[in-house]
Formats: sequence, structure tokens, C-alpha cells
Amino acid sequence: MSIRAILPFALLFSASLFAQERQLLAVQRAEVSFVSDAPMERIAASNSKATGLLDPAARQFAVKIPVADFVGFNSPLQREHFNENYMATATWPDATFQGRIIEAVDLTVPGEHSVRAKGAFTIRGVERERIVPCRVVVSSEGVRVTATLDVALEDHGIRIPRVVQQKIAAVVDVKVDALFKLSASKP
Repeated sequence: MSIRAILPFALLFSASLFAQERQLLAVQRAEVSFVSDAPMERIAASNSKATGLLDPAARQFAVKIPVADFVGFNSPLQREHFNENYMATATWPDATFQGRIIEAVDLTVPGEHSVRAKGAFTIRGVERERIVPCRVVVSSEGVRVTATLDVALEDHGIRIPRVVQQKIAAVVDVKVDALFKLSASKP
């Protein structure tokens, strides 16, 4: 992960960045996908360009998804409409989720945990507090986080014109699968 990608998260981890004993984990690989399942059309796309950090000791995290990098739409025109009309990626290029794992789990000990991530979920510049159930697997590979959540478009100021309401779902299903590994850079 580049320094440029880490800078937006520096504030979140300011205490961690100066603590000598803390080790940050960075997103090694991630897959974020969504499905809009409307009566007349199913739209699916995915993105493997997410970046992020996880502080296992503080159970804090921050993830950034470049929205324009979603691929897999039914057509190039559909992708264009997604980026220009609905997500306005020229104005709001990233979706973010930053917060804390609620449960007091030790993310340095191998095992599987069902946890809840609570934090600020931001799409199109509209921030909403969310609590997202997650499955966390700690292994020699790193910390793998998987989650499924519903996102109501209206909650983030995304309006669906009446003419396409049968083609775009009001609530979109989102899946996340991210692997965090020890960051190559030291604080």
C-alpha cells in the first residue's frame, strides 16, 4: 500500500502510529461486490482495489474503496451511468468505512470470531453510522474479514429516477472479503 493511500487513515490511527509496540495490518487483497436485484434487471459488479488498515491491538480499522474501479456491469453504458449519474465518482471518488470492532477479541491469536464492526460508512459524501456483522478469521495468512450488508441507496442521497425504478433496486446487497497482513512499512 502506498503512502498516498495510507494518509487519509493517519488521523484514525494517530495514537497507533506513534506507539512503538503497535503493528498495523494493511489490506493485502480484497473483493467488494454488490448486486442490485430489481424486478426487471439484475446488476452485479465487483472491485478488487480496496485499501485499508487494521490496528489489531485497538481493534480499529479504516477501508477505502475507489468507486470508479467497480467492473462487471451488464454493459459499458451501465457502468458509465453508475459512475456519472448515481455515484458521481468525479465528485466523490471513494466509499469509506472506518471504526472499531465492538467485541473484545484478540486479533493476534489464531481463531474464528463472529464480531460487529461499528463505524462511519460513507458513500457519495453522506456518512451513516453502521453496525456490520462480520466473520473474522485470524491465521498465519493474516486477518481475513468477510461481511454482507444491505445498503439503502436513499440513505446516501442516491436518487433513482422513476423511469428506471424497475431496473435498479432501492436496497443493494454488498459483500466484502478482505485479507489484512502485516504492513511492510513501520510506524
